[in-house]
Amino acid sequence: MTGASGGHIFPALSLIARLKDSPEDIDTLFVLPRKNIGSQIISDSGRIEYLPVSKFRMEYSFKNLVEIFNFLKSFYKSIFILVEFRPSVVVGFGTLICVPMVFWAWFFRIKTIIHEQNVLPGRANRLLAVCADKIAVSFPQTKEYLKAYEAKVIFTGNPIKRELKRYPKKEARGFFGLDDNRSTILVMGGSQGSHRINYAFLAALESINEPDRLQIIHLTGKEDYNLLKDSYGNMKVDVRLFGFLKEMQFAYSAADLVISRSGATTIAELVYFALPAILIPYPFAYRHQLFNARVLESYRVALVIEDAALGKTGLGKVIASLLDDPLRISSMRDSYKNISRPEADNLLAKEVLSLACI
Repeated sequence: MTGASGGHIFPALSLIARLKDSPEDIDTLFVLPRKNIGSQIISDSGRIEYLPVSKFRMEYSFKNLVEIFNFLKSFYKSIFILVEFRPSVVVGFGTLICVPMVFWAWFFRIKTIIHEQNVLPGRANRLLAVCADKIAVSFPQTKEYLKAYEAKVIFTGNPIKRELKRYPKKEARGFFGLDDNRSTILVMGGSQGSHRINYAFLAALESINEPDRLQIIHLTGKEDYNLLKDSYGNMKVDVRLFGFLKEMQFAYSAADLVISRSGATTIAELVYFALPAILIPYPFAYRHQLFNARVLESYRVALVIEDAALGKTGLGKVIASLLDDPLRISSMRDSYKNISRPEADNLLAKEVLSLACI
């Protein structure tokens, strides 16, 4: 089971793919929120069931009452899913959808494992830690927040999409028609883009001396694409602009520096590609992104600018200071060797299979 966002779905898809690679005869069922019906992101995941779960707040409103009713309805439907599918193991990737499934799995004595993508455990996983047989974490630091369940906690890392393979920088830049010898910045704001980062970066470019020494891969999100296309048209800068980019492996492999939010999936991908970064945590994510970013900052592989301070710190000055100091960029990249990078999908699959006694 996963939540609705790519940050939950992609690790689950990686686990399913790894399980299907196993020589054992393994059947999988993917359980998702109903809002994901028709999503292309999950078209190849195999059998799928949906639960009518979405976020609700403890406040009085008609919409909230409907969501609470749907949450309770999910407990009812979850029983039928478990009885029909009869799983050996139930795996939860966080958020509210996992609560009824993991609860009933515990009640029926089915083995359970939950996976936490962020440094700071979410509310659902904190609640489910009581009844889970194992708790897989993406960061060793997460153990500090789960001390009461220390015996259950295992460090697996966060599985990333299987197509994200490293390419030689020259080949990756050739994919975009970029110069192999110029500094390349990748700007992105998550799967939907970030209006805040998009325009902060445009303002930063205006304060950088000789912006034509740069080349940029900018993932704008669909809503800002046309506006940024017009803005870049008035600048003397070499840019490759995308509302959405499927071939992220080339973007990561081509980049010298990344400017982005710090969601769990982004962090896992930065670690995999060992990319120096300027991280701007999304401020409305229950501090998850800030904690994620601070971990990379502690290893000296990233600089953190909090969203509220974005206009005050001079993003352009930070970018220029890094680009003018190639030794620092090199040092940040080298410091990734201090971060453990397990084969997360493989380790997580082994833990799932061990619970199934396969």
